[in-house]
Amino acid sequence: MRYRARVEYDGTGFCGFQVQPGGRTVQGELEVALARLSEGRRIRVVAAGRTDAGVHASGQVISFTYAGRLTPRELERALSAILPVDVGLRGLRRAEPGFHPRFAARYREYRYTVWNGPRSPLRERFALGVRAPLDVAAMTEAASALVGRHDFSAFGAENGQPIRTLYGVRIRRQGHLVTIDVAGDAFLRQMVRSIVAALLRVGRGEIGAADLVTVLESRQRALDGAVAPAHGLCLRRVGYEAPVRWTSMDGEG
Repeated sequence: MRYRARVEYDGTGFCGFQVQPGGRTVQGELEVALARLSEGRRIRVVAAGRTDAGVHASGQVISFTYAGRLTPRELERALSAILPVDVGLRGLRRAEPGFHPRFAARYREYRYTVWNGPRSPLRERFALGVRAPLDVAAMTEAASALVGRHDFSAFGAENGQPIRTLYGVRIRRQGHLVTIDVAGDAFLRQMVRSIVAALLRVGRGEIGAADLVTVLESRQRALDGAVAPAHGLCLRRVGYEAPVRWTSMDGEG
């Protein structure tokens, strides 16, 4: 029987989602837990997105095939009892045979969080601390150039198919908290963090909106390959219906 579920995790202690030799991963923890419920047999877990080391998720989607006797409700309770404290699972249910969360997804939405205020150790565990004032209106103007279907080679690791579609980039401020939401059909490796790094330079007045357009059109790695730190990034949502369309791109909210 094929199952799907949403997974939340604090990426601080992980080398990423995908299993890799010698490193603790989210996939590895999920598969260890499932093996304990399946007489030691490995059950392969696949996900909608292979988040990098240190990146968090509140809406990751996984799927796997399970042949045991537990009902979906029992299986969810059993997994929740076994999984480590930095991984949570919810909404487990049966899926269509062959369901693959990555290939079935219509869009993915990430949020990058910035603490644009005095040093705050607690807030900055999951947010990038930026002391210099940020011009959110300028960042919003610059971000609008990235929306649409483009070659994003300038904002991601080398890829043979760098064409991606961004459905929206939304930047909002609430006091000292600045959030940058990015929704697209798919992303190159480090693409969101590269976009964030460029937008932060716009916000600090180091480059302008026109410079960002030039970088995008160059198809060369942007701004010396600058990427924002992983700990501020979170995979918030994976959509399987029509792609999200943000009607409000206001900088405040």
